[in-house]
Amino acid sequence: MNERPRDFIRKIIDADIASGRHAEIVTRFPPEPNGYLHIGHAKSICLNFGIAAEYGEKGKNTRCHLRFDDTNPTKEEQEYIDAIKEDVRWLGFDWGEHLYHASDYFEKLYGFAVELIEKGLAYVCELSAEEIRAYRGTLTEPGRESPWRDRPVEENLDLFRRMRAGEFPEGAKVLRAKIDMASGNLNLRDPVIYRIMHASHPRTGDQWCIYPMYDFTHPISDALEGITHSLCTLEFEDHRPLYDWVLEHVSVPCRPRQIEFARLNLSHTVVSKRKLLKLVENGVVSGWDDPRMPTLSGMRRRGYTPAAIRDFCERIGVAKKDSTVDVELLEHCLRDDLNENAPRRMAVLDPLKVVITNYPEDQEEELIAANHPKRPEMGERKVPFCREIYIERADFMEEPVKKFKRLAPGREVRLRYAYFITCDEVVKDESGEIVELRCSYAPETRGGNAPDGRKVKGTIHWVSARHAIRAEVRLYDRLFNRPDPEAEGDFLACVNPDSLEVKAEARLEPSLAAARPGENCQFERNGYFCLDSRDSTPERPVFNRTVTLRDTWGKKAG
Repeated sequence: MNERPRDFIRKIIDADIASGRHAEIVTRFPPEPNGYLHIGHAKSICLNFGIAAEYGEKGKNTRCHLRFDDTNPTKEEQEYIDAIKEDVRWLGFDWGEHLYHASDYFEKLYGFAVELIEKGLAYVCELSAEEIRAYRGTLTEPGRESPWRDRPVEENLDLFRRMRAGEFPEGAKVLRAKIDMASGNLNLRDPVIYRIMHASHPRTGDQWCIYPMYDFTHPISDALEGITHSLCTLEFEDHRPLYDWVLEHVSVPCRPRQIEFARLNLSHTVVSKRKLLKLVENGVVSGWDDPRMPTLSGMRRRGYTPAAIRDFCERIGVAKKDSTVDVELLEHCLRDDLNENAPRRMAVLDPLKVVITNYPEDQEEELIAANHPKRPEMGERKVPFCREIYIERADFMEEPVKKFKRLAPGREVRLRYAYFITCDEVVKDESGEIVELRCSYAPETRGGNAPDGRKVKGTIHWVSARHAIRAEVRLYDRLFNRPDPEAEGDFLACVNPDSLEVKAEARLEPSLAAARPGENCQFERNGYFCLDSRDSTPERPVFNRTVTLRDTWGKKAG
């Protein structure tokens, strides 16, 4: 087995182990439970849990924590917490006994804030949020000090205790760290570390009415849990001096190291929670788990596999500089996995009836079909055949163009796993639409081969009309038709109007009656599909197209 390429984060960890700086490696994935996880989070999940697993295989003491950053009770819901747990497990990772919440540390965080006040490093400020922004200054001009910056320690302690007791309305007061209003890093210009919020918390109820800010909570939570390497995306690089400042000035048990890496930017995709929420609220999609959404729940419902997503995250690697990955790579990883592992089935999405006139009307038989052409260990299945079948309407052309190799009047083709048939007659309705083909079959070609060695140019799939399952098939495509919708002034204008096509009268081979949500299969010649987990019923199954057999977008671009 080849050694994994050593990215810059793993090189740092290797050096820390070699120097004796760390006897164990502890990472964490710290989502805020205010929405559903998306493909960008998958990169962080695979990195944090993957590093713990990798070094554990090398005999090191390792673990990865799942910690919910639940410090904003107005935006957090149990629904999101449950969904995040399900997504992490679905990707193949387990935090074991190491499940934590920032709210676990509310009392300790309060104590560390008091410690800063006692050291003269924090003060209660009465500027409004707008005034704090105005006093902050700009990248070229220093900030101005708050009129309350030099309050005595005892007064600050008293006010902070009264904030906790609920004496003041929201927005009346905040607690700020006293650092440097002239710092070139705006995050060090006396950042707010506590604010008043009269809101009930999902876990602590009405116990608190003041809540810590992320930049104060995060480093302390890391330290209390013994995190060795706190891996964050690049937008937190400018926050690292504040992360280090907090750890330096409160009496935490250890000093975690924050390391930043490039977040995942994916073409034809938006991963902003605000924009994803807008898609839901505007009815562009049916919900957070709509199969066109880049949320992990949406991708799971569409039929993406954890293996494909893990493979994708490994292939893109870990870099220090932001870049955009083409969504075609994600789809390539998915096709690789499904081509290798998805069983084959036959389904006709746009059915055209075929009557085989020389086949006995009361006869039916079972033909043998391979579940996978290259994996005999996946076995075979029986496919029923009778006088009337359905084929794809696109597999017949009354006046065939030059390179059309499928069924046409007077032409012989192969029915996959079955027989050679020849089209003898085309039946149309009063409007001129083709409603039925009348064909004859060659009995000696059972199994799809002719004893006399004659060849046919086309092979088409089919289903038995008598045995077929009627189903709805949803053909999902990319939600956005431009490579960088987030860069557009109105990202909703980039929505692909053809991102969903519904085939309401599809016909499937009867073995698909046993399909279960999350199980992938290839509809031969049509693409990869899975049973929908929300809308499907035994009486009316619904199948979602996961991905096409080939990159049709690449052809369009060409």
